[in-house]
Amino acid sequence: DKEVVLMWRFGSIKSRILTVCQHFFFISFRARPLVQTFTSWKAPIIWEEMFDSILYDQGHTDKNSSVALTVFAVGRYLDAYLKTFLTSAEQHFMLGLPVTYYVFTDSPEKVPNITLASRRNINIVQVEKHTRWQDISMMRMRTISETIESEIRHKFHYVFCFDVDQEFKGRFGSEALGNSVALLHAHYYKLPKAQFTYDRNPKSKAFMETGDFYYHAAIFGGLWQNVKHLVDACYLGIIEDKLNNVEALWHDESHLNKYFWIHKPSKLLSPEYCWDQSIWDKRDILITRLVWAPKHYETLRSG
Repeated sequence: DKEVVLMWRFGSIKSRILTVCQHFFFISFRARPLVQTFTSWKAPIIWEEMFDSILYDQGHTDKNSSVALTVFAVGRYLDAYLKTFLTSAEQHFMLGLPVTYYVFTDSPEKVPNITLASRRNINIVQVEKHTRWQDISMMRMRTISETIESEIRHKFHYVFCFDVDQEFKGRFGSEALGNSVALLHAHYYKLPKAQFTYDRNPKSKAFMETGDFYYHAAIFGGLWQNVKHLVDACYLGIIEDKLNNVEALWHDESHLNKYFWIHKPSKLLSPEYCWDQSIWDKRDILITRLVWAPKHYETLRSG
């Protein structure tokens, strides 16, 4: 039993969201009966065995989809993670589609040379160095917005934003593309809402009493128009908090969760798309598409 999921085709038109319905793909929502496969607002939650990868890839090839990937590699994170992130992305991320990696770094000269496939490029963007890692985490929203406005919007349909301390292990393909895409956090997707670590401080713009899911800020994406709206909203919340001497519990991730509570994502990615291998219960995970790299915060965030 297959149910039709509508995929939107966007043109380069000045209004923020102007769409024409063109392509239909098939998702089997009943292929994974032991996990949640759609939300209360009928957005699909993508799991292995639910989709036909050939149909998705052909559809996006036919409509000339293109993808910008943003990743921040600053301080010691560049040395520790960037090469593995980029080389593994070349093996698994959006294969067959035009992709440009936007690498934001405070050390452009240290970005490794990576062999790239046809129609894939790296664009290195220098950013200022922040002393506190929390500021690095939060200020990325402003930087992504500025780059979308100045360059990405003119060249790409979709934007995906990643943390660098991850490694691709399996297909991360066109089935992940959508109007507005959020990621279920691997540590929270099975927990009751009462245990979600939303920001509970009423003084913060990220304050939430409840929500739908707990989303992981390590990955988010969508059409460039919608990603820009997301990062602009999160940045505004961060700045208002700073003016009020408030800092959200999980920084940009807290603001991202607030945004997706108000503006529901059109597609959710299951924890297959960002899995922590230390989690003992792996019954739902038929494939690991991206995994958390080992974290050594005491070294990476010092100095």
